[in-house]
Amino acid sequence: MKSLTALATLVGLIALTIGLHADTHRYVPSVFYGTFSSTHPPALRIKSGDVVTTATLDDEGGGADGKSVAQGSNPLTGPFYVEGAEPGDLLVVTIVKLEPNRSAGASTSLVAAGAIASGGLAGKPDQKRFLWTIDKSAGVVRLDLQRALPNTDWRTRFTSPVFELPLRPTLGSIGVAPAGDESPATTSGPFGGNMVSTAIAAGAKVMLPVQQPGALLYLGHGLARQGDGDITGSGVETSLDIEFSVALVKKKAWPHSSVVRPSTVIGEFAQDWPRIETDEYVVTVGSATSLNGALQHATLELHHWLDDDFGLSEKTVSLFLGQAIEYEIANVAGPSFTVVAKVRKAYLPKAR
Repeated sequence: MKSLTALATLVGLIALTIGLHADTHRYVPSVFYGTFSSTHPPALRIKSGDVVTTATLDDEGGGADGKSVAQGSNPLTGPFYVEGAEPGDLLVVTIVKLEPNRSAGASTSLVAAGAIASGGLAGKPDQKRFLWTIDKSAGVVRLDLQRALPNTDWRTRFTSPVFELPLRPTLGSIGVAPAGDESPATTSGPFGGNMVSTAIAAGAKVMLPVQQPGALLYLGHGLARQGDGDITGSGVETSLDIEFSVALVKKKAWPHSSVVRPSTVIGEFAQDWPRIETDEYVVTVGSATSLNGALQHATLELHHWLDDDFGLSEKTVSLFLGQAIEYEIANVAGPSFTVVAKVRKAYLPKAR
């Protein structure tokens, strides 16, 4: 097995070579898709190291001017064909910038059945969408209660009847073409998909197992802010400008999943599901038809990653996770549940 120094040097040389030959592309989307699929024609052909600036729509197909330009739920931008990508490789997508490109977003108020017991909320389902102001200069999103629900005089109850929360742009969906049949844009799976995790923000690296030639990368709906659980089936939905880069990790050149740091062992567990690295965390995603199943899946994926790529044994991973693991309930709105498991990188022992 190669030494850690040799592996680190190899990775550095590959990165330098990629940088010397990288191109920057501007793609203005005009066609959008409702499925992750290998049958859609590539929107753009790119190569490892390239940077792309483009845009995504909101969950109902609205663009930067607020007008609808696509049908269906969570329309997708792409696909981006990555030259040389083959099944078994790993596509690392770095989100460089993520910014709302309009001054308003919308959310709903109907709490999903997966988040509350049947009959727990009285009243008829409300499909109305409520407008939030997106104030990029102040870094907040605001909902004016008097404007949203004018039948109540909210000023008699509150000095300022406004919900104001920090602006936190995230990408609702990101994924590659699945290995089998197409998957609706509202679903998630080994290919990525509608994960609605707050970890998928500017600065994040999203690691996606390649399942089709060219990978065929798709980007989905934008969120100015998203609460944990996606309990109403929406965040503050808006369109986004996005800049991202791609790096292709060949299976033959790197026989395990780590892009965080060189492994101290040959990888025992293949990466079959998306992984995310942020400035603070290493993150895994689990999905299942039950919340408990999704939590178990996310925990196992994180256990495997730490076991494989951080020099820990099975028992020491368990000792560490028992005190360090954090969870995010990403989606209970359906059709499946999604849970994120993560640990702070600062808590991990530093490699020699």
